[in-house]
Amino acid sequence: MKETTIPDEVRLALMRQLAQNPNVSQRELAAELGISLGKVNYCLKALVKVGWVKAGNFARSSNKAGYAYLLTPKGITEKAALTSRFIEYKQQQYDRLKKEIEELRAEAK
Repeated sequence: MKETTIPDEVRLALMRQLAQNPNVSQRELAAELGISLGKVNYCLKALVKVGWVKAGNFARSSNKAGYAYLLTPKGITEKAALTSRFIEYKQQQYDRLKKEIEELRAEAK
């Protein structure tokens, strides 16, 4: 059973972005991932709630609304598991598409 209702693909993309740039803004995440700002906010809150991400204010920032989003050890473990599942899923998609392309080529001859 999943610990959040966020689709794996969105969770993985979000966690990858946070791992690369913990100081990224929610607005930047929304633009990068192609999802709404509200969805980013919802997802981040859910990831914080399950303990995969820790959010903290910048100590010396003039922008007190700015946060740093850090993957927790639990989050790093989950990101690795998500990555493995995503690779397996994409490999299955690839195999199905490859078979379909072969069948279509055979029909076209």
